[in-house]
Amino acid sequence: MNLIIEQGNTSTKVALFTKDGDLFTSFVFKEFNKLSLLPVLDAYQPVYGILSSVTTIDPVIVSLLEKKLQYFMILDETASLPITIGYETPETLGKDRIAAVVGACFLKPARDILVIDAGTAITYELVEASGLYRGGNISPGMSTRFKALHTFTSKLPLVEESDEIPLIGTSTLTALQAGVVNGIIFEMDGYINELREKYPELFVFLTGGHSFYFERRLKNSIFANINLVLTGLNRILESNVEN
Repeated sequence: MNLIIEQGNTSTKVALFTKDGDLFTSFVFKEFNKLSLLPVLDAYQPVYGILSSVTTIDPVIVSLLEKKLQYFMILDETASLPITIGYETPETLGKDRIAAVVGACFLKPARDILVIDAGTAITYELVEASGLYRGGNISPGMSTRFKALHTFTSKLPLVEESDEIPLIGTSTLTALQAGVVNGIIFEMDGYINELREKYPELFVFLTGGHSFYFERRLKNSIFANINLVLTGLNRILESNVEN
């Protein structure tokens, strides 16, 4: 059993994968510490583990994992990867971005792939069929756009997404919703259409907290997978264990 830990700014995902690479179970912790991790370790007794973090890593957690696991690694720029990084500054490349691309390549090998991660930020990652990661773009996510419009203006209210979004708003509420949501849809479809001019067989993965919200709204054919980052982290762990 493999232990996968993805530590974000606001929550931590912990997942267990079988030796066949299948997701067995997963948990989300708002507060992640030794007390929350110990029951997972005792209940599932994983052998290998990986931790990916965008924030400060607790040395107590690291010490615990090093003692409990046969092999433990922290994902950083020195880790062995099953893809080739073509990014000019790999040391600044987000670990979640790397993991999402690796997960996509594992699920769809030898394909040109665009990975769109719709979360606090929206990231776009391009990897070629050869396994070469070309790079990607970062733009504000849906909640970030709503908050920015409210924070940096004096009269616009803070709104949230709705299931029904008009093309043109007929009130300040719907104008904000339509502007943000449709803007993201046009952005995503625009990237997909432009990249398919160069990569006609481009496969598109959509992941992140708002993946299913946008899945049914995009004109292009895409595949939503909420666990793409976890899958990629598991593949990176397996790659390092093998090596």
